[in-house]
Amino acid sequence: MLGAHAGRGEELSEAAVTLRVMSSSEEMYPIAAEAARHVRVRVDMVLELTDADEVIRAAWARIHGDEQMPELERRQAADAVAQDPAEAIAYLLDPVDLVAEVPGVELAQASWSSELAEYDPEETWDSDD
Repeated sequence: MLGAHAGRGEELSEAAVTLRVMSSSEEMYPIAAEAARHVRVRVDMVLELTDADEVIRAAWARIHGDEQMPELERRQAADAVAQDPAEAIAYLLDPVDLVAEVPGVELAQASWSSELAEYDPEETWDSDD
């Protein structure tokens, strides 16, 4: 309970009361707002490969431009993307790029892959997949 002078510029002792304004997300998800500091984001995309050679050339450019990559790894990566456009796409997509401009977050861990897939635009996606 607040004292009669609370809110008039007078201090209350620490033992008095701690007031906290809850955000709407905390009201809806109180445990998640206080306990969880990590959010798992799952993205499932189907990309239409319109020019495999262009994708492969772009992946080669990225691989050869990576000064941190050892030469042996660079050759293996270049061979892999030459044989598989899905591998080339995996070299071009980077989760760091997805969150680089998002305020208040830091990428803690990422894993991604790509593969050639059959696709039927008429088929609905099951959200549980």
